[in-house]
Amino acid sequence: MKSSKNIAGRVYPIAERVASELGYFIWDVEYVKEGTEWFLRITIDSENGIFIEDCEKMSRAIDPILDEEDPIEGAYRLEVSSPGLEREIKTDFHLSKCIGEVVQVKLFSPIQGAKVALGTLHSYDSENVVLKDEIEIVLPRKNIAKMNIYFEF
Repeated sequence: MKSSKNIAGRVYPIAERVASELGYFIWDVEYVKEGTEWFLRITIDSENGIFIEDCEKMSRAIDPILDEEDPIEGAYRLEVSSPGLEREIKTDFHLSKCIGEVVQVKLFSPIQGAKVALGTLHSYDSENVVLKDEIEIVLPRKNIAKMNIYFEF
C-alpha cells in the first residue's frame, strides 16, 4: 500500500520531466482533498505564458504516464492550470522568477503596525524578503503567511 504522504513530492519529478519535454516548467504540484474528492493540481508556466491549449497538452501527456507509474493510490481528479496573474509565491524558484514584480505579502504578525505589505520584490535570501519602492521593507520569511503577485484590475 502506498503512503498518502508527500504525493505531490512523488508526482513533481514526473510532472517536471513531462513539462520540460513540452517546453514548460512546473510552478506547483498539489494533492488536496475537497469534500469527498482528491485533486492532483499541476500548475505549469513558460516564458511565453500559458494558454488553455497548453494545459490540455500537458494533461493529455501526463495522464497516461501517471497511470503507468501509479504514484497515487485511489481515485483523484487531474487538473492542469496556469499560475494566473496573481500567482502565489512559495519557493525560492518562485521568488527568482518574480524579482521586479509588485507583490502583496500577508504576515502572521504585524510589522510597523501592518499585517499586509505591498511593494516591488527587490531581493531575497534564506532569512528575508526585501520589498523596495519609496522605502525598503525587510520581511522575515518566517513571518510570511502568503505572498502573491499583485495585479490591480
